[in-house]
Amino acid sequence: MNKHTALHHLQAIIVVTLLVFCAGGCAFTADETKYTVISQTQNFELRDYPSQIVAETEVAASLEDAGNKAFRRLFNYISGDNRAQEKISMTSPVTQEASSEKIAMTSPVAQQSTTGGQMVSFMMPESYTMDTIPVPDDPNVKVRQIPARRMACVQYSGGWSEKRYLEYLQELEAWIADNDFQVLGKPIWARYNPPFTPWFMRRNEILIPVDSED
Repeated sequence: MNKHTALHHLQAIIVVTLLVFCAGGCAFTADETKYTVISQTQNFELRDYPSQIVAETEVAASLEDAGNKAFRRLFNYISGDNRAQEKISMTSPVTQEASSEKIAMTSPVAQQSTTGGQMVSFMMPESYTMDTIPVPDDPNVKVRQIPARRMACVQYSGGWSEKRYLEYLQELEAWIADNDFQVLGKPIWARYNPPFTPWFMRRNEILIPVDSED
């Protein structure tokens, strides 16, 4: 894989984790998206993910700047900037209140290159359906459902450098080829830790949608 193709893969779709946010500067946690492990070989896994609902917004920004620019827009949506004035909390469990509903948000957050810039998405909790998810007030925030999909995954720890990403992407692509999986989409980069986590304790993943025999 040449450098241009590798960089295109990196810029095509990146999944990042929400790191630190709230008015007082406190940290928050987010429930992880659920999946089923079909098979595992060392640090490689074949997973099934259920259908997911995402809230997403497109920003005219570089890959590095898109997350920061989109975060406030999406955070406003889950904080009550929607027709139902419901609040989607960053923490679990699901609770019901008289004036608002607070539910757990799931990670990771998806970022995908588009012709207009970058599309950044928040994964919505599984308790919602397309009939019950709040409608955004901001026309720049859209809600849609992603179909269930099978993903090939490689897990690794350490820093978030592009060099390490490309190294593990090549390993994952080789594992996919060795197992005769059919690639169905572009790579996804997943980071599950805030930046203050020591580099050797960070959990990172690269996932690629595939078609395979059970």
